[in-house]
Formats: sequence, structure tokens, C-alpha cells
Amino acid sequence: MDPLIVLFIGMAAVVGGVLWLRLHAFVALIGGALVVGSLATPEMIEQSVLQDSRIQKEMLKQAENRFGEEDPNLAYMAQMLQETEAKYTATKSVVSRVTIAFGKACGSLGILIAMAAIIGKSLLDSGGAERIVRSALSWLGEKRAPLAFTGSGFLLGTPVFFDTVFYLMIPLGKALAMRFRKNYGLYIMTIVAGATMAHSLVPPTPGPLFVANQLNVDIGTMIWMGMVVGSVACATGYAYALWMNGKNKWQIPLRDSADSPLAKFEEIAQRDDKSLPSLGLSLLPVLLPIVLIAGRSILREADIVLPLGLSGVLDLFGDKNVALILAAVIALGLLALQKRGDKQTLAGSVQAALASGGVVILITAAGASFGTVLQQTNISGRIGELASEFNITGLLVLPMAFFVTAVVRTAQGSATVSMITTVGIFAGMAEELPFHPVYLAMAIGCGSKPFPWMNDSGFWVINRMSGMTIQESIRNVSCMMTAMAIDGLLAVMLLAWLFPMSG
Repeated sequence: MDPLIVLFIGMAAVVGGVLWLRLHAFVALIGGALVVGSLATPEMIEQSVLQDSRIQKEMLKQAENRFGEEDPNLAYMAQMLQETEAKYTATKSVVSRVTIAFGKACGSLGILIAMAAIIGKSLLDSGGAERIVRSALSWLGEKRAPLAFTGSGFLLGTPVFFDTVFYLMIPLGKALAMRFRKNYGLYIMTIVAGATMAHSLVPPTPGPLFVANQLNVDIGTMIWMGMVVGSVACATGYAYALWMNGKNKWQIPLRDSADSPLAKFEEIAQRDDKSLPSLGLSLLPVLLPIVLIAGRSILREADIVLPLGLSGVLDLFGDKNVALILAAVIALGLLALQKRGDKQTLAGSVQAALASGGVVILITAAGASFGTVLQQTNISGRIGELASEFNITGLLVLPMAFFVTAVVRTAQGSATVSMITTVGIFAGMAEELPFHPVYLAMAIGCGSKPFPWMNDSGFWVINRMSGMTIQESIRNVSCMMTAMAIDGLLAVMLLAWLFPMSG
């Protein structure tokens, strides 16, 4: 069977399961993985392993460890190891291949996602997240409040899930609109513009974290590149929000809503600043892992030699798992300080965070299973053939990945699921590209933004809590996110052309 047909069957199983059968994303992805795995023949599996450049690199490392880097037969030994791996993988049952991929994903991403969930929940419960937003507003003033919302949304969107960031920031947006009696729609759109791009481009949120893992992209490289591309996309969203706000007939009035009455938000917004933690302590859990992980990556890329002791410390604390654990401990410490050591509150926050993060881990690992068995159909080779047939090479691979991700996102609604699905299709091509695979990761991340509509939970969160009509939500939010995605893709292509970072 043609791998493309298997791909469409697998995607239909996932999308149909989510949309029509109303299955949980975890169940739909596991079901899709089993369907795809059952359709993959031993010949497909063997060929996919033999052509996978990532496995080739892994086998070469194994050969170097066994026989030494100076062995003249090293390349031959690596080839034999890869052939053995291909034959062995082809003999495994579909259940075995799905569960192995599931376990690997949990092992590599589980701690990161759990720690990110704890950081986000602790910042919310301690008031640290609110302090960050209020400080940004006080620095920039009312006239620059939209800019403060965009920047704060992007910063908070790195450890905190999009829905949570929006829940946090909309009271401030509504409070400002109530105070100044204008610009409500502008505040809403700028909050969305910042938080939504961090959600798809900057680890440790699950989508970009998973994509980086699958493409063997260093987390530090993913973070700073996500910041660069995200800044461009946020600027586009900011400009779009200003333009829409300038159209009198399209301005969004401040409305009461059943899910979010104005009285509730006014009460939250009146919270005393003295009850909130300091800005420095609030920012520490967010910025510390970014600085440690990105700093370690930058020093390695620049080949900067540090004293032995300092280098060892940086290697330890710059490790993604250690950095996130340290940040989570600090965030919990901040929460304990604000709640005066209330053990029940701390336990409740951790339990709620892990319950939320656990679901994300399950979905992410199920997506890894789906992506792995999809790769084993030799879909990458088939996509490569199509790319050659239609002369899609070099930079043109980026818009192709963007388009595939956008189609999956629009079909089933989840940005994270669309990224997980698409990276499984393109992962095998990453090492053969004439530029760094981080650009492929960025294109996939940007592709997860268009076009949010009624099948997207985030769409309804924005719609219900803001009091927008469906027409207003599509015109203002959906169109803005699509424009941001396209400009983000253009920025990625330009960067890949100017700074390929290959080799």
C-alpha cells in the first residue's frame, strides 16, 4: 500500500475520532497509531529504518563506542548495525512498536512537561503571574497597555498553557476597558497574540518540546529561535490588532457573559498589589530555565572554553530536566511563601498541576507513537519522492511542512496534535535539509496557528470569556492568528536562507 494512502487513513482515524466520535485526543492518537501500524508491511518498516538518517547517526555513535573512532571499518560496522536494527524492527508486532515509542516519549518529555505544569500553576496561585502583568502595565502605561499584554502573554506562554494564560490576563484586560471605556477588543487580541505564539514555538510547552525532540534540535536552540520568530509573529499580531481597533464599525464592546461576569473580573482586578509577590521572585521561575538552557547551548555553539569547575556546573544546571526541576522548586517556594507554608494549599496546587500535566504527557506520548509508526511506513521517502517530482527542494520544504500542519490543525482543532502529527511525516527528512532542522521546527510551529474555529477549545475559551460573537471571534482572532502564522513562516524562510547554520 502506498504510504500516502496509509497517511490519509491514519489522519482520518485521528481527526474522525476527535471530531465525529468525540474521543479524547489520547485515545484517538493511540487508535490512529494502531491503525497505521497494522497497515505498515515489514518491507515498509525495514526500508524506513534503512533510510532514516537519525538512526544512521545513532548507529554510527554505537559503532564508535564499540570499536573506537579510529577504526577503518567504522562506516561498514555502522551500516551493519543499521541493517540489523531494520530487520529486528520489522519483526516486531504493531503493539510492541506503539508501546516502545510511547515509552521513549514519556522518558524524554515526561519530567519536562510535569515541571512546566507545576511552574505555571504555582505562578498562578501565588499571584506571581499577575505581578508580571501588572508590572508591565505600570512601566508602559495605559497607552502602551496592548504592548504590555503582548509581551506578558508571550513571556507567560512559555511555561503556562495558552488557556491558562488567557484566564489569567483577561481580568486585567476587562478592568482596563472598564476604567478607560475603550480598546477592549485591542486588549483581547494583543493578549492572544502574545500567548498563542509562545504556545507553538517556545519550549517547555508540549508542542515545540516534542517537535524539538523528534528533530534532534537542541532545546536551547529551539528556545532562542522560537523567541526570534515569535517576536516577528507577535509584531504582526500587534499591528493587526491596532488596525482592527481603528475600524469603528468592527470595534468590540465590553459585554457581560455567563462564564465571566464583569463583577467577577472587577473584583480580581482590585486585588491589592501588596498581597502579590515581588517582580524579581515572580520572574525567576520563568527566566531561570531559559537562561540556563539557552546559555549552555550558546556557549557550546560558540565553542567557548570555561574553567573545568564552572563548565561542570553549567552542564549540570543547563540540562533541560535539571533546569526545569530547579525552576519548579523555586515556583513552589514562592507559593509556600505567599501562602505562609500552608501544606494543604501546596499539595492541592501540585496535585492539580500534575493532573493537568499528566493528560498532556499522555497525549504527547500517544502522538509520538502515531508519528513513529507513521515514519515506519517510509512516508518520509514517499514525501521526498513527491518533493523531487514537483521540484520541492531546499527552502520550499518549509512552506510544505507549514501547509500540512495547517491542514491538520484546521481539520481537528488542536495546535499540539497538529504539530505532533506533522513532525512524524517530516522527521526523516530533517537531516538531509540544507539548513538547520530548527527552521523546520519553526515552520511546523507556525503552521499550527491557522485557522482556529469552532472545533478548537481555545477558540471557545476566547469567545466565551471575552463575550465576542462567533463572527467577531473569527474576524478578529482567527484572521489575526492566520496572518501571524504566514508572517512567521516568511521570517523562518528568510532566516534559513540568510543563516542556514548547516553542517
